[in-house]
Amino acid sequence: MDFTVIAHAVEVDHGVKRLSMRFIKKYADPDRDRLSRELCDQITQALAELGLITLPMRLPTSENEYVFVIKKDDPIGQAIQMASSVAQLERMNANPFPALSSQNYPAMTDFLP
Repeated sequence: MDFTVIAHAVEVDHGVKRLSMRFIKKYADPDRDRLSRELCDQITQALAELGLITLPMRLPTSENEYVFVIKKDDPIGQAIQMASSVAQLERMNANPFPALSSQNYPAMTDFLP
């Protein structure tokens, strides 16, 4: 898997790039017929090694879906990581920020792990 093209595209677009899963699959494994959960997990790991995260964080297995690829060190990447931490605390009923609950932001749980 060579995602340097994707990393450069994210850099050119100031840290955020919207890509189709079909485009990502082309660089992950072009000979594969379908995206599997295992391949999506491998893609996530390979992007993380390049300092990139995706939104949604759990990649869809449909090639027709779009995701955002974001530089982890950019302010928006850091905000997404913080929101992910709050979502995880919310699931454990240990959220110290009640105003940032899934009741106030129900779509948050759709995109974060």
